[in-house]
Amino acid sequence: MSVFDVKNAALLSLALSMTAGAVTALAQESTGAHPRLSPARDVTVVYSVQPEKMPQPVQAIVQFKAEGDKLRIDSPDHAGSTILDRPAQRVTLIMHKQRVYTSFAPKHGLRNPFMLDMSMQYAPDGAGTVAGLACNKWTITSTHGKATACVTEDGVILSEEGVDADGLHGKLEAQKVTYGPVADTQFQPPADYQQITAQMPIPHGAGPQSSAAPK
Repeated sequence: MSVFDVKNAALLSLALSMTAGAVTALAQESTGAHPRLSPARDVTVVYSVQPEKMPQPVQAIVQFKAEGDKLRIDSPDHAGSTILDRPAQRVTLIMHKQRVYTSFAPKHGLRNPFMLDMSMQYAPDGAGTVAGLACNKWTITSTHGKATACVTEDGVILSEEGVDADGLHGKLEAQKVTYGPVADTQFQPPADYQQITAQMPIPHGAGPQSSAAPK
C-alpha cells in the first residue's frame, strides 16, 4: 500500500467522520437557543451515514469522550479507525491489517461535514424519537443553506439531514446508542503499531511478525 492509498483512506475516513462533527462541536456563548453541541458523557453510537453523491448509506461506529474533546470512528469491519483529538488538533488514521498509523494536523483545522457551531442559527422545531431515544428537533441555518437535526438533551445528535458549514449535503441517523465509559486507550494507536509519515511507504504484509518498530 502506498502513501496514495493512505490519502484515499484519509478521505474515506473523514467522510465517515461527518457523524462526529455535529456531536463534537463545542458550544460557545450565544444569546439564542441552541442544542447542546457536545455529549455530556461517554457514549458509543452506531450511525447510518450517507454523504452527498454516495448511492447507499454506510455504517460508522463512533465513540465519544464526554464533552466531545476526542472521538473515534470505526468501520463495521474494523479494518481502519480515525481518531480526532480536538485539543491537540490532530487526526490519526489507523490501518489495522497493516498495523500502521499516521497522524497529522489538518491544514484548516478539525472541520468535518455537518459540524455545527455558534455562527449558525438554530430554531426549535418540536420533539422526536430516534433509535428509541427522545430528542429535540432543530432547524439550522448557515450561509450555505439549511439542515435539520434531532439532538438529545445531553448532546448526542441522533439524526441530521441537510447542508453543512461547507455547503455539502448529506444525512445521518443513529441506529444504536450505548452510554458507558470509553477507555482512553481507544483514542491512541496501539503501542506495537508502526507510525508512518508522508515520506514512508506502508510495509506490505506488516503484522505481528514484522520487525519494524513503532516510531
